[in-house]
Amino acid sequence: MLAQSPETERRFQELFFSYGNAVYRYHQEAAAHEPTHQDFEEWLEGLPQNVSRDMAAKGFEWCRTVLSFTRYVQEKNDVGQEEYVRGLMGEEEFEEYKAMREESAK
Repeated sequence: MLAQSPETERRFQELFFSYGNAVYRYHQEAAAHEPTHQDFEEWLEGLPQNVSRDMAAKGFEWCRTVLSFTRYVQEKNDVGQEEYVRGLMGEEEFEEYKAMREESAK
C-alpha cells in the first residue's frame, strides 16, 4: 500500500502510522497507573449526561479500556498524550505530522 502511494502521500501515511502507534502505546501504558473507582467517578462527572449514564451502566471494569478513560487516568498522573507522542516520534517528525495533518484539513 505505502510503496504504491505518491511520495507526499506516502510520507503522510508513514507519519500517520507512527502517530497511531505512539497513541496506542500511550493508552496501553495507562495500565501502569491502576485506575480507581474514584478516577471512574471523576471521569463520569466530566462527560455529557447521556454518555455518563451509559458509561456508568457499563460499569468500571468495562470502561477500563475506553480510550477517553485511559487518557483521563494518564493525564491525571501527569502523562499528557501530546507530550508522550512527541517523545516517541521525536520533535521533528511530530511537527511534520501536525503540519501535514493541518494542511490536509484545509
